[in-house]
Amino acid sequence: MTPLADNSGLTVTAAVIGLGSMGMGMALSMRRAGLDVVGYDITPAAVDRFVAEGGRGASSPADAAKNADIVVSVVVNGAQTEAVLFGPHGIAATMKAGAVFISSATMDPAVARDLAGRAETLGLHYLDAPISGGAAKAALGELTIMASGSRQAFDAARSGLDAMAGKVYELGDAAGTGAAFKMINQLLAGVHIAAACEAISFAAKQGLDLDKVYEVITASAGNSWMFENRVPHVLAGDYTPLSSIEIFVKDLGIVQDMARSERYPAPLAAAALQMYLAAAGAGMGRDDDSSLARLYAKLSGAELPGSNEKPQSL
Repeated sequence: MTPLADNSGLTVTAAVIGLGSMGMGMALSMRRAGLDVVGYDITPAAVDRFVAEGGRGASSPADAAKNADIVVSVVVNGAQTEAVLFGPHGIAATMKAGAVFISSATMDPAVARDLAGRAETLGLHYLDAPISGGAAKAALGELTIMASGSRQAFDAARSGLDAMAGKVYELGDAAGTGAAFKMINQLLAGVHIAAACEAISFAAKQGLDLDKVYEVITASAGNSWMFENRVPHVLAGDYTPLSSIEIFVKDLGIVQDMARSERYPAPLAAAALQMYLAAAGAGMGRDDDSSLARLYAKLSGAELPGSNEKPQSL
C-alpha cells in the first residue's frame, strides 16, 4: 500500500485515542486508506489487536499524538475528551501546531465550544465531529459524521474524514453545531429503541408469534430503523452489548440538560430516559440497549425468547 501523502508529499500520520468497537474500525479504515496510523487505548489488548492488524501502538495518548497530523478521539463523553486534551497527561501540550483534533464523542454543544476555544488558543485545529452508524459502519469506513469547525480544521482533517466516513455533513464553521445535530439524532434513537422494546414486549404479553410480529411490522407503517435493527436481538435472546443501556442514560441525560436550559419541554425523551435508568438500576447497564425489552418483560410478566422461566414482576 502506498502511504497517503499530503500536498507537500509527506505521509499523513493519524492517531486514534480509544480503540473500542468504533475507534478500532475508524483506525483500521484510515490505515486501509494509506494513512500512517498509531493507536492508543487504556486496554492493552486493544492496542495489541491493532498492532496485529498492521497499525502502530502507543503507550499513552501523548505518545500517540506527538507527531500526528490528525488526532481522532473516540472516547465516551465530554469529560473524557477534556481529559484526553487537557488532563495531567493531556495531548494538547504535545500535539504539533497546525494539527487537527477530531472529537467524536457525544457531548453537550457548550462543552464542545469550550474545548474548541481552548485548543485553538494553543494553535491547534478542533473539529466537532460526532459519529453515527455503529461498529459495522466504522469497520467499513462508512460512518456518518456530523462535523462543524473552521475551514482550516476541515482541510486538515480531510484525508481522515474521507477514510472513515461514507458521508460527512459539514454543518458550520463553529464547534458545537455538530454536537447539537448528534443530540437530535440521539433523542430520536433513544425514543425509537424504547418504543420498539415496548412494542415487542407488549406483543409477547399478547401471546403473539414474535417472529411473525417482526415480519409484519417491518413491512408496515409502524416500522422504524431501530425496530428493524434492535428487535432481532430480542428474538435471539442475545443482549451482548453493541450499544449499551448506559449510552442512552448518558445521551438522553444530555438531552434533558439541554432542554431544561432552553426551557424546552421534551416529555418523550424524559419518559424514555426513565426506562433506561430503570434498566441500569436493574443491573442491565452494560448490556445491549435492547435490554429495555427485558425490563418491560420483568415489569409485566411477559415471556421473551431466551428466558428459562416466566419473569417475575419487579
